[in-house]
Amino acid sequence: MTLQNNLLIAMPGIKNPFFKKTVIYICEHNNEGAMGIIINKPLKDIKIKNILKKLNMNASPCLFGPKIFDSVIIGGPQAQERGFILHSSKKIFYSSIKISNKMIITTSQDILETTGFLEKPTNILMALGYCTWDKNQLEQELLNNFWLISSVDQKILFHTPLKKKWIKALNNLGLNIYKLSINFGHA
Repeated sequence: MTLQNNLLIAMPGIKNPFFKKTVIYICEHNNEGAMGIIINKPLKDIKIKNILKKLNMNASPCLFGPKIFDSVIIGGPQAQERGFILHSSKKIFYSSIKISNKMIITTSQDILETTGFLEKPTNILMALGYCTWDKNQLEQELLNNFWLISSVDQKILFHTPLKKKWIKALNNLGLNIYKLSINFGHA
């Protein structure tokens, strides 16, 4: 079973502060391991407009829309100097990988150059860094009840405030955080 194009939702009992209350979009999952992007952990004081300015690109809100004021996300502990853009778009960019019919991940700068044009993505989430799991590591973490799995919800991914994504993802599974045990075990 592949978990690609699904969400991992951290269980309340996760002790690692980096992954506490995180929601991770799984970009790739196969028999060699998995790769994902945290979607709800903002980098303090770094907005998309700051990245565009640093790259000497037009950072006009009228061209990019309200997303220009969105926070850049800490995508994970690996390669935090690398940028990843999750988006929904029909256009494939220079280094785009199609994850599903509705989701694409792009690592090339050309996606940022579409600001103000029709081919620009309407939904975008910009992250620095990513998460990885070795072969069978994610499966073991699931068996140890570190994560819950949920299908992707575009509203959570792109339109829910960062601080509310974890609770909203749990609620979409029909779970109430106050009734969810942090103790785990197997019957």
